Amino acid sequence: MSDKAWLPTSREEVERRGWKSIDVILFSGDAYVDHPSFGAAVIGRVLEASGLNVAIVPQPNWKDDLRDFKKLGKPNLFFGISPGSMDSMVNHYTAAKRRRSDDAYTPGNRAGARPDRATIVYSRILKRLYPDVPVVLGGIEASLRRVTHYDYWQDCLKPSILAESGADLLVYGMGEKPITELCRWLRKGVPFRSLTNIPQTVILRGKEERFATNKKWESVALASHEECARDKRCQAANFRRVEEESNSLHAARLLQPLGEQVVVVNPPYPPMTTGELDAVYDLPFTRLPHPRYRQKEIPAYNMIRHSITLHRGCFGGCAFCTISAHQGKFISSRSGASILREVGCVREMPDFGGTITDLGGPSANMYAMAGRDAATCASCKRPSCLFPAVCRNLNTDHSPLLRLYREARQAPGVKHCFIGSGIRYDLAMHPAGDPRVDAANREYLETVIKHHVSGRLKVAPEHSSDKVLRLMRKPPFALFAELAARFDAINRREGMNQQLIPYFISSHPGCGLEEMAELAVATRDLHFRLEQVQDFTPTPMTLATEMYYTGLHPYSMKPVETAKTDADKKRQNIFFFWYKKELKGEITTLLARIKRLDLLRRLYPREKNYEL
Repeated sequence: MSDKAWLPTSREEVERRGWKSIDVILFSGDAYVDHPSFGAAVIGRVLEASGLNVAIVPQPNWKDDLRDFKKLGKPNLFFGISPGSMDSMVNHYTAAKRRRSDDAYTPGNRAGARPDRATIVYSRILKRLYPDVPVVLGGIEASLRRVTHYDYWQDCLKPSILAESGADLLVYGMGEKPITELCRWLRKGVPFRSLTNIPQTVILRGKEERFATNKKWESVALASHEECARDKRCQAANFRRVEEESNSLHAARLLQPLGEQVVVVNPPYPPMTTGELDAVYDLPFTRLPHPRYRQKEIPAYNMIRHSITLHRGCFGGCAFCTISAHQGKFISSRSGASILREVGCVREMPDFGGTITDLGGPSANMYAMAGRDAATCASCKRPSCLFPAVCRNLNTDHSPLLRLYREARQAPGVKHCFIGSGIRYDLAMHPAGDPRVDAANREYLETVIKHHVSGRLKVAPEHSSDKVLRLMRKPPFALFAELAARFDAINRREGMNQQLIPYFISSHPGCGLEEMAELAVATRDLHFRLEQVQDFTPTPMTLATEMYYTGLHPYSMKPVETAKTDADKKRQNIFFFWYKKELKGEITTLLARIKRLDLLRRLYPREKNYEL
């Protein structure tokens, strides 16, 4: 395959295309993989399809003479910046702030190919080298830092990343529509700085500066960055307003003062239609890493190379998750025809052995779901359609997914079709009250367990304490116990020996030693020895992070306690591994300290003496 099949990454590749100039140059913290799961590739292909000359500079070296930032010269329109598919700080550090020794988005799994806070570093370099060329921020890092936010790694409140980076514009969320609109106006000759009313963009302007806006947009004033820095209650109140507007179909424009300037967050576009989403996934992706990597393995690509995304968005609204803040609450689904076309593309890959590794999305079983009454959704600002209970307006019918799964697994050349994405079992187990829907949803769980599990079904109860689960916006633990019983019954009936693998989180706001001890007992009683566990990591623009930083629940303003020291987090984490002999003494001491010998007896029932 010729290197012309990829977006050019070097001056030589640009010249082989015969281009006299480049319209947009994208900088990415990831290796360049031309696959629809990699954001820079998607944006590049979308702009290419609109007739633009687009090049990409993957993982530029920011430590040397900056030749990677200079090699393609100036673009006609702007530089675009993304840190990659992951936030660079989450990519680099564990929850304990220890530096990671690998990077799945880099050839050879090598660490150190991107800087901390890559968006800021790349932007500042480009503004220094080419001060007259606009810089546009995009991707997860910019999206979650569009207004004042808490930075866990520096343990302080930071202003909008627009201010810190020196960039000219920020695109938040999934960027195809705003970036295309931006280019449409620029190609007409409209000055960059005058483009202030494009939806789903953020700009920084002087407080007294006049600029164009959409008169139909309602405007909402947020507390200033300085007020938030002085008063955590202001920050908590800001978060609630930002989250509510982010989850509204008719969102307001947000205005946040910052010194002598104001951060202007324009409302988002409506969710992409099926046709719009199909058009993106039908673009001519090679589905391969760029030839420059010469067969070096890129672990993140290996994980998704034979996977297929069905939809975008998630209406779960989990307190610790950034998906809805970036992709939105409302579901945009691809057509079955588009998905099956991609199944065909995967089948034709030389290394395809018959297994589609994932047919999913942010939450695998939200495909084609929406409110029955569109007017009800239009007036709703709930952050979750599933918490505190499944919305009565939500159509939870899994029939479209069942049809899609059946067609995919029956496609020629497909031996296995697995669901690797997380499944919201509360959605599948919810009694809809419609016999047809309830029957389809029961069939969905059975179908997944019988046909679409590669030996292990991964789900995320996250905790056993209903008190903590309410703060997480997750369903009661009893529902997970019911799922485990159904899973075991189906496996026995079908003569299968599969495992249910639950995910749990420690040190989440509201979780203490007592709750972790109860989790240990609950999982022991269900015969689980946990593997998939993690400590809570505060990331910008999540409810859990605001509780962690402010000590308040932004919706009730009631206090919420959180483990913050390394010692406290470690004490919580060891309860996941109660079955390890070397931890038994410490667990015994901790349970005695909090006077819960009853839990100690349940955890170690064979012990004779529980007194210390």
